[in-house]
Amino acid sequence: MGEPVKSSDAAADNQAIVSQEIRDLEEGYKAARAAGQPAETQPRVDYAPYRSSILRHPTKSLHHTDPETIELYSPAFGHQDVHALESNLTIQHGGEPLGERMILRGKVLDGDGRPVAGQLVEIWQANSAGRYIHKRDQHPAPIDPNFTGVGRCITGPDGSYEFLTIKPGAYPWKNHLNAWRPAHIHFSLFGTEFTQRIVTQMYFPGDQLFPLDPIYQSIVDQDARDRLVARYNHDLTSPEWALGYEWDIVLTGAKRTWTENEAYGEQGENE
Repeated sequence: MGEPVKSSDAAADNQAIVSQEIRDLEEGYKAARAAGQPAETQPRVDYAPYRSSILRHPTKSLHHTDPETIELYSPAFGHQDVHALESNLTIQHGGEPLGERMILRGKVLDGDGRPVAGQLVEIWQANSAGRYIHKRDQHPAPIDPNFTGVGRCITGPDGSYEFLTIKPGAYPWKNHLNAWRPAHIHFSLFGTEFTQRIVTQMYFPGDQLFPLDPIYQSIVDQDARDRLVARYNHDLTSPEWALGYEWDIVLTGAKRTWTENEAYGEQGENE
């Protein structure tokens, strides 16, 4: 086969062109590691296969500012503020949502492996057909009237969280011709201040779209990418009811979980 012909319109480039760019960058990273360069545990902010990445982060030098007083003392959430049923995304409407039920459990930890209690954990996701309840999502997949795709909970004393939800479907996006995002769930964590919010994504093991997805591949280090993938846990699986997955979130240190808002800002959160 010949080399793919690159289009003058990046949005019209096909998967073969984007995949070749991903492979070239991966080979460059491997060569840099072999030459003694440190591992890159966070995504590259200018990652050419992700066509709009240049638009999704600051382009000028950052300046330190003192946050206003309200930002240092809010939000403060407790178990009375967040109802236990908000973590069950399958009972928010009058009927059963369509799709594969899943139990999602994990812990929020600091860089030394200590639990982080009292954290507000929010999730949002597409339905089982890969459709969001959002006016910007207009791709022709069905909306599930019994699934909104949002939930939240507070971490326990051991840093644990748990959700009952539906496994989301893959969906197309317009990065390039025939571009599809792997199934994923968005996570937001709030500390005790507005300045302590982080946003990230969780993926599912064995997804065939991993090698093709520029957002996932913008983390060029494989070990760092692997930390975004949940683990299937058969012991957590509920007989005749729901499959079980585990995923821990590490806030600091060398094994910290990738966070979107550092790389792409608010615009990247819907993808």
